[in-house]
Amino acid sequence: MEIREMRAFVTVIDEGGLSAAARKLHMSQSALSQTVRALERQLGGQLLIRDHAGARPTELGLALLDDARLMVSQHDRLIASITAPSAAPAGPLRVGVPLELPAALLPAAITRVTAAHPDVQVHLQHGSSTAQLAAIRAGELEVALVRDRPSDPALDSVLAVEEAMGVILTTARSDEISEPSGVPLHRLAGMAWAKFARSDSPAWHDQVLATLRAHGVSGAGPASQEDGRPVPPEVKLAAAGTGRAFAFAAPGWARPLPGGLVWHPLIGNPIVRRTWATWAADSRRREVATLIAALDVSP
Repeated sequence: MEIREMRAFVTVIDEGGLSAAARKLHMSQSALSQTVRALERQLGGQLLIRDHAGARPTELGLALLDDARLMVSQHDRLIASITAPSAAPAGPLRVGVPLELPAALLPAAITRVTAAHPDVQVHLQHGSSTAQLAAIRAGELEVALVRDRPSDPALDSVLAVEEAMGVILTTARSDEISEPSGVPLHRLAGMAWAKFARSDSPAWHDQVLATLRAHGVSGAGPASQEDGRPVPPEVKLAAAGTGRAFAFAAPGWARPLPGGLVWHPLIGNPIVRRTWATWAADSRRREVATLIAALDVSP
């Protein structure tokens, strides 16, 4: 059992329902439900009774509640004592971000940080995954949002967002290969992928390329930028606009699209992009912990 699971359970009881608890914890209701269900599976029984009036504890939930409150309280006191601020200010919270993220992800997380730590300024720095991880190791960032989950034991990471990727095509190409529910990935065969440089996010790049090849799409095309800098929207759109290439994009990205271009989901969601919030494992900054808690959507 983890503290976040105990905190989720206690907050649902205190707030009287999942919806209010999710708002207080700054997480989606579905993610909160998954967390509570994971705790129930570990304990082998139902903890909550959910109905139109909200949520209330079962007998098992009542038996757990006091101990759960104590665990959360002791954890918070311990963290506060270890990370108590020194006389010197901690400095800004520097966060690395990729070019493409869901619009609401960072504003909601930053709001939680500034509410808890009003004296801390949050500075955002755009960069590729590779560049951000290098900056974390060099002490130039406190948190990085990256596509490749690092295996370095000096770094910790949590899943921040999952996005089922769709495809941007010309309307002419769309008319040729799309179906009412989207585009089958194999129908992109014969077109080039308007891809980012492998040096940007090697693991994510290789994952996409392997999926394409498994579906018979071998025309990867040259990298849009081989120096590893993030590929700006105009480059992706220009490539797709030729009619000879396609570009991947998450739902709602670059909307509205320029005339002559359309976005479709990929049938079956064969390509899912994951973004990981990463930080130095030995970090003791409370602002980092607050930001990570706000971004963590892992089940």
